[in-house]
Amino acid sequence: MTSSQAVIWGGLAVGILFGLAARLSSLCLLSGLRGWWLNDDGRPIRTFALAIAVALIGSQALQAAGIVDLSQSIYVRDAFSLPLVFGGGLLFGIGMVMANGCGARALVLLGGGNLRSAIVLVCIGIGGYVALTGLLGPLRVWAGQIGVLDLGAATIPGLLEKAGLGGPAALGLTVIATAGALGVFALGHAPFRNNLALSLGGAAVGCAIVAGWYVTGALGADEFEPVPVASATFIAPVGDTILYAMLSTGKKISFGVTLVVGVVLGSFALAAARGALKLQGFASPAAMLRYMAGGVLMGIGGAFATGCSIGQGVTGLSTLALMSIVATAGIVAGTALALPRRAPAQNMTAGVREVLKEGHP
Repeated sequence: MTSSQAVIWGGLAVGILFGLAARLSSLCLLSGLRGWWLNDDGRPIRTFALAIAVALIGSQALQAAGIVDLSQSIYVRDAFSLPLVFGGGLLFGIGMVMANGCGARALVLLGGGNLRSAIVLVCIGIGGYVALTGLLGPLRVWAGQIGVLDLGAATIPGLLEKAGLGGPAALGLTVIATAGALGVFALGHAPFRNNLALSLGGAAVGCAIVAGWYVTGALGADEFEPVPVASATFIAPVGDTILYAMLSTGKKISFGVTLVVGVVLGSFALAAARGALKLQGFASPAAMLRYMAGGVLMGIGGAFATGCSIGQGVTGLSTLALMSIVATAGIVAGTALALPRRAPAQNMTAGVREVLKEGHP
């Protein structure tokens, strides 16, 4: 098996693991923030926090062992446009609320028969490519030159090194402090800790991120046919999957495409085993329009921010990249702007009521 073939099959395996884990734990940043802020349920956000902690520890271990070079990923940049990355995250967060879930969650739900998520994914793919190489591509390139933040370091440990702390000490301190805080936040909460599906699923999602880095960074390390160092993200890969389905005779299959397919397959397998397969559609044309608009916003915002709630919020954060922190902050801010201000039972517009009644995309 060549390195490129190993990456393709590895992407499928990583996707299946992610799909199984995400369905098991109902992993979703929107559900986590909404439960934490509005519904007095802190368990879903702790699932997300545990996934980040596991991904961080595993990814940095691969880096320290010299197995993977995370500095080659798209997230580790010495300079980036602060307005573009934060603004893109903001758009993504707003779109995530409108579509009632992110791209990763839509893939998971599609595996269970949710047809609303299929529409959302098509819109994410179109929106992403419009911003990457389409009509909004020139705008993205132009905006990328505005408000450029250049601190002379791409990661938190890099900043600590510039402040005079030794390299190993800077990395160790950052990993221990960050993963420790996330771990305490997650596992220190008894209702979460006692829910095996949430804790096991969150940890498994983190392991899928680590596995993704290994597949592309180690198995794909071929000097004659190099593969971009990457892991789970769901903006460009969703668009790539749509394009590959239409142009497979003229387009090479990639890690991202098999990752997307694997997520759907993994989710389908668990849903079938649980007897949870069920076709679901839209309740009204208005709901369909809202989901479609949300999908387009997520695609455009994710392209501007160089990632989604998983791509920047878990995969990117596992590299300790400063850009990922900014993008994730934008996603959280956009979610906060779009969510209702009080608990749904107390203050809910008709549109929000309909979304919550329908569930995820």
